[in-house]
Amino acid sequence: MMTSIIVDDELNNIEVLQQYLQEHLPEVQVLAHAQSVDEAKKLIQNHQPDLLFLDIQMPNKNGFDLLKELPHIDFEVIFITAFDQYGIQAIKFSALDYLLKPLDVTELIQAVHKAERRIMSKKYNKGIDNLLENIKQTASVDDPRIALPTLQETHYVNISKIVRCQAEDNYTHIWLDSGAPILVSKTLKVFVELLSPHHFIRTHQSHLVNKKYIKSFLKEDGGALLMLDNTRVPISRQRKEFVKKYLNN
Repeated sequence: MMTSIIVDDELNNIEVLQQYLQEHLPEVQVLAHAQSVDEAKKLIQNHQPDLLFLDIQMPNKNGFDLLKELPHIDFEVIFITAFDQYGIQAIKFSALDYLLKPLDVTELIQAVHKAERRIMSKKYNKGIDNLLENIKQTASVDDPRIALPTLQETHYVNISKIVRCQAEDNYTHIWLDSGAPILVSKTLKVFVELLSPHHFIRTHQSHLVNKKYIKSFLKEDGGALLMLDNTRVPISRQRKEFVKKYLNN
């Protein structure tokens, strides 16, 4: 469930939005609604919603005034406006979502789903930040733990357990010494930057290996590395001399 508050000076608009949410987005729970900025401030402080549906144009104080007066904002906002010009440029520059009146159900659903993903991401990141802070206190300098986020979960492993990494578009396959690979939602470039100071070497545009698990240098096919698990990792022509020099040193 996602908790929400609706802020709009016109009761009819509030009722229409509530009806759309009930029919098409039952996972959104409307905790309360307000028809003024001052009323909305109190409701936000009391309920601490996940999501705010915020009308921009309101008498006396507008939706932007509400956001300015809040001490902190830890919820997502979907703006609602009757005029395509009023404040929309600023919203677009900030990559935020807005809906035009009269509301389009499809656009409403899309905006709510995007907000939901951002809400889940924020909760996930807070947990990760806390965990990494705890790890930092005890991790070995030579063998730190690294977070490997997949679509289902995040693995935490010591880098000494990583045998090699292989790029696949914007993802990276991570082979651990235990066997099967983990498909991680980060590019190989990220791991090159993180792991190169810890005796990992990039042999190819798509390959990064842990020196600890290299068995031998193969001269076949222009050069390759044989790993301890008998996997062959290619070496690009451009990096062949660098790899040979690195291994000799």
